[in-house]
Amino acid sequence: MSLETVWVFGDQLNRHIGALQFAHPDTHQILLVESQSKIASRPWHVQRAHFMIASMRRFADELRQEGFSVDYQQAKSMSSGVKSHQAAYAPSRIVVTEPNSYTARQLVESLGVQVEKSNQFLCDSATFNQFAETRKSLKMEDFYRWQRKRLDILMDGDTPVGGKWNFDEENREPPPKTGHDRWPSPVLQKLDDIDAQVVSDVSANTWGALPDGTWATTRAGALKRLKFFVTKLLPVFGEHEDAMLQSNWHLAHALLSPYLNNGLLLPDEVVRAAEEAFLAGKVPINSAEGFIRQIIGWREYIWNCYWRWGPEYKDLNALNAQRPLPALFTSRDSTKMRCVQSSLQHIYDRAYSHHIERLMVLGNFALISGVNPQEFTRWMWNSYVDAAEWVMVPNVIGMSQFADGGMLATKPYASGGAYIDRMSDHCKGCVYDRKKRVGEDACPFTVLYWDFFLRHEEIFVKNPRVARQVRAAQQLKDRDEMRKTAITILARLDRGDL
Repeated sequence: MSLETVWVFGDQLNRHIGALQFAHPDTHQILLVESQSKIASRPWHVQRAHFMIASMRRFADELRQEGFSVDYQQAKSMSSGVKSHQAAYAPSRIVVTEPNSYTARQLVESLGVQVEKSNQFLCDSATFNQFAETRKSLKMEDFYRWQRKRLDILMDGDTPVGGKWNFDEENREPPPKTGHDRWPSPVLQKLDDIDAQVVSDVSANTWGALPDGTWATTRAGALKRLKFFVTKLLPVFGEHEDAMLQSNWHLAHALLSPYLNNGLLLPDEVVRAAEEAFLAGKVPINSAEGFIRQIIGWREYIWNCYWRWGPEYKDLNALNAQRPLPALFTSRDSTKMRCVQSSLQHIYDRAYSHHIERLMVLGNFALISGVNPQEFTRWMWNSYVDAAEWVMVPNVIGMSQFADGGMLATKPYASGGAYIDRMSDHCKGCVYDRKKRVGEDACPFTVLYWDFFLRHEEIFVKNPRVARQVRAAQQLKDRDEMRKTAITILARLDRGDL
């Protein structure tokens, strides 16, 4: 009697996810497909490609050690890999856990394999719809509070622990003036022959610094990173979580998103570890709540918005932003803006920058300079170790670029140089003056911030969250000269001379 096959995607690498949790070596064999066309389809950051492929290969080895027969296909495409497996192994049936993208689900449907429901997230689409049907409008904060109650996390009966739902006012401190090395760096994973082979296999179409062990590629390694974060960093996570430093790429950030996104860690175990540390008196409430909100609030909300709004969402461009992706984003040496330089350097070195650098530096600049949101999304997707379509599309199209016209965020996340100066050490020593709106040394963020609201004044003057900024822009005494400076800055951006 032939065995059943469990087909495992590269972002489902956990024995406790979906169909794989019920598999046994006596009754099931495993299929993983490494798609060569996918690897060749984009200029991936080498650490992103390495993380995904090395994690898959190591997971296959772990399953073999458990006694499974594993067919690891290095095929031209996912489809050809599945068909090759069928021809060679003649499984009685193939079962797969619900994939995490529209494209993958369409592929699964076309191949006629059996699909099992996924438990990789804490709130599935049916449960989210129950929440959404009771609301006139969708807001992440409402969803987060609903999740807290539903999952009984940081709750005292029906009351949030600490008497408040969030402690944002305690978590927006600028970077400290000294002690920038106070946050310990993750212990690097030792690289071996598997890592070397993966780098060799993906090197033809990748860029960036080679892997140095920053990103673990096994579940055991991911669990060590979770323990490191909860014991060493979570106690001091909260207050500076929005700060940026040129000299410190990680601060107290968890660096766990890659493992959550490819399955090496599950959200429930991450959240419970943080909650238990708080209950044991080892972590303050502002740190515990701030981190848990990122997991059960924002992450789960983004996941469900991706499915609720459909595949057409990725093509939205409400502000009609048409500027091609500037060379600035693909060459970290092509700009003199220190904040952008720093963020791009962090990406080049580790395929990572934290959420404020993504949203308020890189995303902000793309927004106010009018970069095409689809091109910017593709670049982000190519560049980050934790990227996935369900993550990048809502976060970039909606949150970062306001290309959905306000479906996700109630205001555009645009800011000038003043915000970056307050939350970082970038402005001191920069050739641009964040206080200036005109002249050759005027800060591009400051100039384009005001110009952005004038370019789109008819839209945003009706938005109560930013109408004040629009009216302020309209009343600037140097408005005409500032707009001329903006034209010059955008021309320099297009030439690669900013």
